[in-house]
Amino acid sequence: MLLVSPKVQPAGKIRPRLRQKTDFMDQPIRWGILGTGKIASAFAAGLREIPGTRLVAVASRSSDSAGKFGREFDVGSCHVSYQALADDPQVDVIYIATPHPMHAGNTLMCLDAGKHVLCEKPFTMNRREAEEVVALARRKNRFVMEAMWTCFLPGMAEAKRIIASGEIGRVRQIQSDFGFVGDVGPEHRLYNPELGGGALLDIGIYPLAISTFFLGPVDAVQSVAEIGATGVDEQTAFSLRHRDGGVSSCVCSIRAASPIEMTVSGELGCLRLHSPFYQAGSLTVTLADGGTRTVQCPFIGNGYAHEAIEVMRCLRAGLIESPLLTHDDMLAQMGILDAIRAQIGLSYPADRNIALN
Repeated sequence: MLLVSPKVQPAGKIRPRLRQKTDFMDQPIRWGILGTGKIASAFAAGLREIPGTRLVAVASRSSDSAGKFGREFDVGSCHVSYQALADDPQVDVIYIATPHPMHAGNTLMCLDAGKHVLCEKPFTMNRREAEEVVALARRKNRFVMEAMWTCFLPGMAEAKRIIASGEIGRVRQIQSDFGFVGDVGPEHRLYNPELGGGALLDIGIYPLAISTFFLGPVDAVQSVAEIGATGVDEQTAFSLRHRDGGVSSCVCSIRAASPIEMTVSGELGCLRLHSPFYQAGSLTVTLADGGTRTVQCPFIGNGYAHEAIEVMRCLRAGLIESPLLTHDDMLAQMGILDAIRAQIGLSYPADRNIALN
């Protein structure tokens, strides 16, 4: 078992705030999207559901891709370089939707140009990169957050409320799975180490993030994996011991179709987030005395609107990090991923010249 010692700031610390006055309270927040893939389209569709926001620019390295995306989502500025989007004075905040290994570099570029950033998960490839990104965001007084959209869904807020109420007693364990069959060739990003492939960074990050969302910081992790022919993990299972008590058991796979559910168990009963738990529209509470109830937790559109709403709320409040997913939270999770990868022998080009925990 590998101990994890994330650099956590003291509880109750004052959140950094933007030093500059903004006009975000008086005008729509203007978004740009960097990348034009599937996840970029899903996020753009989510933005359509939010009052007080505008999607004004998109960037792709292909003019055809940028133009097609712009026409589909009625985007005024279609840039053919990522730097052009970062430099666009009409953009307030940029959503980064590029492949995993590009996240750190793209985020640094946008922050350096004075933009606020919502970066698709995983935030970076390792903790070293994440520390560099957070440090620049703080120097520039710009908002940055990982796009772990699940944390902001109504179902997660309701689950956390039920846990806090004591209805299922003190939570002692969480079990979760996320698996699908990645029926694609070895050159696809899922299996390509040059593109950050593997189950852990693509989908294992969901059970990790939600386990810490409910049970808090982790002080130890133990993991096993099956490494495939291309050198990435095709299945990984990991167990977490949480600092304030409780354990989590998580498994992710790109070779097996799993139920994709999460069960949070306490001393008086359990709470089950229905499949797929990362987009749960309902949950069921089952108590030890036999009582059971199901709660519907509808979300807006495809669900991506909620993370954008949180970004906008923070900008209007003058924050450079979300109290629901702080810089320290993101750094700690990248440290845990580093620890898991060290145990299963999974490395990427971005890890060169550093030693994983």
